[in-house]
Parts: sequence; C-alpha cells; structure tokens
Amino acid sequence: MDTAIDTGIDWAQVRADFPLLTRQVHGKPLVYFDSANTGQKPECVIDATNDFYRRHNANVSRAVHALGSEATDAYEGARSKLARFFNVRSDELILCSGTTFAINLVAYSWALPRLQPGDVILISRMEHHANIVPWQLVAQRTGATIKVAELLPDGALDLNALYAQMTADVKLLALTHVSNVLGTVNPVTYICKEARKRGIVTVIDGSQAAPHMPVDIAAIGCDFYAVTGHKMSGPTGTGVLWAKREHIQAMPPFLGGGEMIKEVRFEGTVFNEGPHKFEAGTPNIAGFVGLGAAVDYLSSLGMAHIEAREQALLAHLTDALHSIDGLHIYGRAPRKAAVVSFAIDGVHSHDLATLLDLEGIAVRSGQHCAHPLLQWLGVGTTCRASLAFYNTHAEIDAFVAALHKVRKLLV
Repeated sequence: MDTAIDTGIDWAQVRADFPLLTRQVHGKPLVYFDSANTGQKPECVIDATNDFYRRHNANVSRAVHALGSEATDAYEGARSKLARFFNVRSDELILCSGTTFAINLVAYSWALPRLQPGDVILISRMEHHANIVPWQLVAQRTGATIKVAELLPDGALDLNALYAQMTADVKLLALTHVSNVLGTVNPVTYICKEARKRGIVTVIDGSQAAPHMPVDIAAIGCDFYAVTGHKMSGPTGTGVLWAKREHIQAMPPFLGGGEMIKEVRFEGTVFNEGPHKFEAGTPNIAGFVGLGAAVDYLSSLGMAHIEAREQALLAHLTDALHSIDGLHIYGRAPRKAAVVSFAIDGVHSHDLATLLDLEGIAVRSGQHCAHPLLQWLGVGTTCRASLAFYNTHAEIDAFVAALHKVRKLLV
C-alpha cells in the first residue's frame, strides 16, 4: 500500500532515508505525526551538515584560503539551489533564520518606514502569530490599523469578503499560503492578482506550503514570500525571504554589522548590494549546506509526487477518524494540506496527547501559535496530526487504534 503505482516511487524505501523514524518511544515504535511543527531529516541532510563541519568549516566571504572559499561556495550554492527550487533569481533570496525573521524583516525594513496613520494592514483569521505580532508592532509605531479577513464555516477564506476589504487604504496584505491549524490551502495566486490591481503589497507566509507542494513564487506574483527550512527537511535556524528586486533595492538594512557592508567610515557606511545587505554577521553556514541537501532530496522525489502521496495519506486519516465517537475535525476546506486538527468531546487535548505519547505517537496539542483562530473555532485547544510523505498508511491505522484505546481511558 506504500508503493505509489502512479509515480513508481517506493515510499517504504524513502522512509528508510530518515534515521529518526526507526526509534522507539516508551517501548513503542515511533509514529511521528508532528511534521507541521518540524520535519524530520533524511540521512543526506545529516551527512551534508556533518561533512561541512568535518572537512570545510570556515567563515564565508572573509578569507582567501581554501576552506574559506569552499565554505562560501557551499553557502552560495545553497542559495542557488533554493532559487531554482522556487523558480526565482538567487539575488532576490535573502537567507535568514526562518519565516519569523523574514516577516519581521519586511515589517521593519519595508512597512515601518512607509506606513502612516490611516493606512491599513490586512491579515486573515487563520494567521500564525508570526504573521500577526510583527504587524501589530508596526501598527503601534506608525499609527496604521489592522483589519482581519474572516473565514467560511469550513475553514476556507471568505474570498468575496476579502476582496471587498481590499480598499484604497489597504497598503499591505499578509496571508498564509497554508494554515498550520486547518490545513486550508489559500489560492494565493488569485489573491495576489487582485491585490496587484489595487496596488496592495503582498506578504505570503509559505512555511506550511514549501514542504508539501510545488511552490512557484514567480507564478504566485506576490511581493514577498517567506519560508522556514526546518519544516522542509532542512536544519533548524534556516529559512529564506524572497523579495521583488525593487523592494530589495529600496529597503534599508534591518540589522547592521559585518558582511552587509561595502565600506565603513566613522562618517558613514556604504551598504552591500542585493540580499547581502540584509545578512549581517556570520550565518548558519552548515545549516544552509544542509538545507541545500534537503532541496536536492525533495527535488529528486518531485514536489508533485510528494503532494500526491500526502493527499492519499490525508484521505485515509480523515476517513479513519470518523470511527472515533465524539471526535470533531476542524478545517474541511475543499483544498487542504495533510494537517488535521481535532478534539474529542470531554477530553482535554493535552491529556490526549500525553496518553498518545505513551503509545509512541507524537502529535501536537495546544493552540498552535494561532490564538485568534482557536477563539473563532470556539475551542481552547486542539490536537493536531500533521503528516509528511515519509509517513505510512500502517501508521495511520496504529494512530486510530491508539485513539480508540486512550479515549476509553479519558471519557
């Protein structure tokens, strides 16, 4: 059941590439259903990071010796791989620690110098805190206001209401590509097209999209697109911000220090060109070498194949959960990623997740850094099972069997 006939990919062999998945937890085989939190790493990513520290470790762009050149080539090579992966130019990709940093960079370097009292920042109800809090801080300092685009009962974005809210005072729209709670896949290409017609700058949070489906940033047509590396099988502390060339040229640096300069005098500083002016200090070089390896790995499988695999797993999981009495799934949009948030009547999600952990099953419980969304759903917390291509149908069956078992203990 875990060999895809359409693609010819042996998913069991793919799973064997991930060493952590062979672990046991509390004496039980690990079932890792928390990939929306962080993705597991294939052997090639671990090896690439290890090889950098063992054989090439040096700082980038600061030495003419062999190790310095090798480190720079590897670091910039990762930028080039990411550019090809997302169909953009490498000189439009800012390497950073992840989506949180990327959105803050846009907030402080693009929005803060430009927004004024009366301007509006439009965000959606389903945003992660990383795409809410930075805009609140900017609004407080500029006098701009925040407006919220609401959802339909199934968890899809209310597009008609959203377009009606795109009024002349809206200067920026910040929107997630895929909800980390509901799994809703937003039609960002169409939304960005409507925003462009109105002169609205768009910031897309791609954290939950990049690991699970093909992402062609050029085709989306946004102004900014942010990605977190550790969710797409890369190391932690890595990510990218893509920005239109015109924004990169116009935006002032966010952080000052080494590497982001051409010349420093006490009278003033001349900043570096392109993305490098936003990359102050020593970066996570080994991490980006690992992220480059992750991009190679994902590309070898094909993101369309990964998406199809995960959609098959999602269909199985959703159908199987219907056998659990009193279980409610939050998020049933027509198009969604392999994320299932749920609650069981009379059971606290933390208790449920704790007992599932004793069965070797890792799910996340809580508010998932999306407090306003949980308030809208009318629940304090949920459990979230988030799948990836390395999961199996057998794991889904084991998960549902464990749910039946622990529900009897809690209800």
